[in-house]
Amino acid sequence: MSARILLADDEPDLAESVSYALRREGFEVEAVADGEQALAAARSSKYDVAILDVMMPKLSGLEVCRALRAESDLPIIMLTARDAEVDRVLGLELGADDYLTKPFSLAELVSRVRAVLRRRELDRTVATVQATRVVGGLELDLVRHRVLVDGRQVQLTPSEFKLLALLAEHPEHVCSRRKIMEHLWETPYVGDQRACDVHISNLRRKIERDPAHPERILTVREIGYKLAPA
Repeated sequence: MSARILLADDEPDLAESVSYALRREGFEVEAVADGEQALAAARSSKYDVAILDVMMPKLSGLEVCRALRAESDLPIIMLTARDAEVDRVLGLELGADDYLTKPFSLAELVSRVRAVLRRRELDRTVATVQATRVVGGLELDLVRHRVLVDGRQVQLTPSEFKLLALLAEHPEHVCSRRKIMEHLWETPYVGDQRACDVHISNLRRKIERDPAHPERILTVREIGYKLAPA
């Protein structure tokens, strides 16, 4: 069965070209022109990926992302303007899995969609490798995508879960920012590696006792991050 894509963008020419490119690659696409339609569509039907433009009428892409992330783990790719770094950071903070900066190539968008879908499929079959990982007070159930922090369940986005699982695979092993982003997107990463810091910050807020003074996800200066038992 073809993957279903929800595309929300109020620029008709862009929406038409993106829809054409995705359908040519075998995806099913439903395109809507504002945030309210996007939220209603996501709630009433099942999609494999949502592509949301940040600037839309009625509800912004960020508002739609916030609402969807509060109720589902639907993978989300944000489309942002060239100079809107704050939108990219906010999108990641709200739980978006990836972003593209306009203007972008259609080939790059298709590549990002495929990477998100591969990640989802790998997550579903990871049980054949190892069912759980325990590091200090953290317990990851790789089958159910469940995380316990000191016995308390916390909700993570797909990217946050994948990041934590990577760090938990080899505790105390340092992962570079580049390696983390390549792991998240399953493609050689050439973008802004500060996106890694945003993911780490989001994750710390959910699993650290005091996010301002992390004990679990430690920064290794000028290299990356490692997970320590705590």
